[in-house]
Amino acid sequence: MTAEKTEKKPSMSRNALKLRALKRNKKPAFVRIESWKYARFSLSWRRPRGLDNKTRRKIKGWPPSVSVGYKGPKIARGLHPSGYREVIVYNAADLSAVDPNTQAVRIAHRVGKRNRASIIAEAKKLNLKILNIKVSAKAKKKEGEEEEAEGETAEETEEAATKEGEKEEAASESEKQREEETPKKAKKPKKSKRKQETKEDREEEGEKEQ
Repeated sequence: MTAEKTEKKPSMSRNALKLRALKRNKKPAFVRIESWKYARFSLSWRRPRGLDNKTRRKIKGWPPSVSVGYKGPKIARGLHPSGYREVIVYNAADLSAVDPNTQAVRIAHRVGKRNRASIIAEAKKLNLKILNIKVSAKAKKKEGEEEEAEGETAEETEEAATKEGEKEEAASESEKQREEETPKKAKKPKKSKRKQETKEDREEEGEKEQ
């Protein structure tokens, strides 16, 4: 059994991610005020601004509002869910300053196709993780269709080759059968040229004598 390759996260970042998950479980769900009362209000948080708003005034019995005290742990702050710290890259030269053990690459949005291709090639050489290198669904479909087309063409060529081989075998067998069925004709002995010449000479000599 071959073990599948798994991405190794640094031990420090693993602990930080676990701690962040524990703190997040204790954090309340911050909901927009009176979103439970009106269907037209979404659940996404909006800061209350009213003078008499109970949540803004932090009155007991009302949902808690967002504040600095609910901030995540300092160790896990800025960490990607994969456990690496993000480093924005604009060209292939920026990859030399990236640490493959603790940092991951994010290609900048304004980078063009050619520059992006060179960054990806260099990152693969340096064994760096790229966070925004997802393949689109269309590209996956195209790859699948191309592979299927290649498989179909290979099968068609194999079938054509087998058919041609079968035809050649059938033709050779039919030729053998014909040869066996047709009786061999007795070859007539060929008259030698010398004998023909002697007969002609004799006839000429007989004519001369007469």
